[in-house]
Amino acid sequence: MGWLDSIISSESKDVLGLDISSTNVKLVELARSGSTFRLVSCARVPLPAGAVVDRQIADAEAVGATIAKAVSQSGASTKQAAVAVAGSTVITKIIHMPNTLSEKELEDQIRVEADQYIPYPVDEVNLDFQVLGVSDRSEDMSEVLLAACRQETVEMREAAIEVAGLKPKVVDVEAHAMENACLLLAPQMPDEGANKTIAVIDIGATNMSVMVLHDMQAIYTREQSFGGHLLTEEVSRHFGMTVEEAEIAKLDGSLPDNYQSDVLAHFMEDLAQQIDRSLQFYFAAATQHNEIDQVILAGGCAAIPGIDKTVQERIKIATVIARPFSDMKTGWKSKKDEIEKLETSMLVAAGLAMRSFD
Repeated sequence: MGWLDSIISSESKDVLGLDISSTNVKLVELARSGSTFRLVSCARVPLPAGAVVDRQIADAEAVGATIAKAVSQSGASTKQAAVAVAGSTVITKIIHMPNTLSEKELEDQIRVEADQYIPYPVDEVNLDFQVLGVSDRSEDMSEVLLAACRQETVEMREAAIEVAGLKPKVVDVEAHAMENACLLLAPQMPDEGANKTIAVIDIGATNMSVMVLHDMQAIYTREQSFGGHLLTEEVSRHFGMTVEEAEIAKLDGSLPDNYQSDVLAHFMEDLAQQIDRSLQFYFAAATQHNEIDQVILAGGCAAIPGIDKTVQERIKIATVIARPFSDMKTGWKSKKDEIEKLETSMLVAAGLAMRSFD
């Protein structure tokens, strides 16, 4: 599979959505009847320390074993997978090309000229492109979106999938997958997002992604380094635990009584402050749609009880927790409360699983 299959392929039927983050593999399998989705299977399995470093796979065998465990745990039967690369690993640029070129001629021309746009040797990157429409410069030109990613980044994801006994079918970009998944959040939005400006903020272990939608289309994205690992590190420091012990205690609720007041409350305030700052960057950049109607919190940190209220008090904007599976029927074996624990962190995986219906 090449990078050229990632954005423009229309043959990505029946895929598992696999979100390989810095700390977990998250798996989602969906089915659809008409406009209604059904949750077929879902799992989140921790990765060994060091398997993913700086959002790059460092140990394909370890990641593959974790994917296999997620497949087994979920009971998923689909053998093809869709994965995503982080936006920070992808270079995108709008270029202008003659609209008389066929797709093959366009691909050849882009490869000849790619070194003008990509700061890496062409033989070290996978290129993709998509024609966006007629250029505003000339009716004889087309606007083309060029995307490039280092081959190693794509190949390590493919290798991990193959270690798990699956077939890599789609490689997407995390932001695209997240935008896809926002369709599942529409029931939570005022007027289902129609003519509304909504900020979806995904806070994972090491990274916070901000996506602003207007009328359900992404108009702004931003990433910054902030996440739940800071809470784990503070638990480790405050209570004299290893980082591994702190993570386990945080998840199973076995921390001392003063955890809430001495550690968690401070982290929640810091998180609210970071979200406030990120939205200020959007407001500073926005030339229109500069009033946000709602904020939706996703990611592992969105599962912290009361975080929506803390953020809302800080930013003075209606804030809710992402529930992408709340309106779905499921034949999956897990109970509703187990699904609710997982779903806040499943946006990217769900968006990838939706590639089955392209």
